[in-house]
Amino acid sequence: MFSPQGPSLRELAVQALSSVERGYDLLAPKFDHTPFRTPDSVLDAVASALRRIGPFEDGLDLCCGTGAGVGVLRQVCERSVTGVDFSAGMLAVARERVPSGLPRVSWVRADARALPFRPAFDVTVSFGAFGHFLPRELPGLFAQVHSVLRPGGCFVFPVVAPPRTGSLMYCMLLGFDLVMRVRNAVWRPPFVMYYRAVRFGDVLRELEGAGFRVDLHPLPEFGRRDGSPRVRMVVARRLR
Repeated sequence: MFSPQGPSLRELAVQALSSVERGYDLLAPKFDHTPFRTPDSVLDAVASALRRIGPFEDGLDLCCGTGAGVGVLRQVCERSVTGVDFSAGMLAVARERVPSGLPRVSWVRADARALPFRPAFDVTVSFGAFGHFLPRELPGLFAQVHSVLRPGGCFVFPVVAPPRTGSLMYCMLLGFDLVMRVRNAVWRPPFVMYYRAVRFGDVLRELEGAGFRVDLHPLPEFGRRDGSPRVRMVVARRLR
């Protein structure tokens, strides 16, 4: 599916009937050939915006997958970059595909809800990971991010404007979420991957509740829709 190099329908079915961790272990070798990977256009726009508010010394890519966000951080961090993910398969692919060199790159297998770091980072990024967390998990997740940032450090991620109600994309995402809810109601272990469960307003509120000051930076590369930016970059800064 998706491309000749991407996973087959059978492979996707096997992955979807696994746990999130096992599913991504299986998907890892072909993940970069699926729509689940953040597009290069978004990665490049975030890198450009980060250069305007950086540079930084040490960066963390939260739920790094195959390392696309690590590539962004290497452009703006001067000393070190760390990728963290709970999928051993994803980390194995990342190690192969992301070149070594400066800044220093390291990989850590860990759950984002229990990060094994002290306040050691100036910037944390995340790309496309929030669908793997239920809304009730956001306060704990953002508290973890807050705990690993140095005072003044920032948590950065892009947000795309939701599709118009009734559009083809809206119906596709709604249908995907409904299928996943049915799957999780009848099959164990659960596979948490929802496109519409986490709302933008909830994210902003929980970030502020975790002690961040939140600013929104339009990414002009993607234009506007109905007067509003199509894509924004959230910059949540740790106050103390």
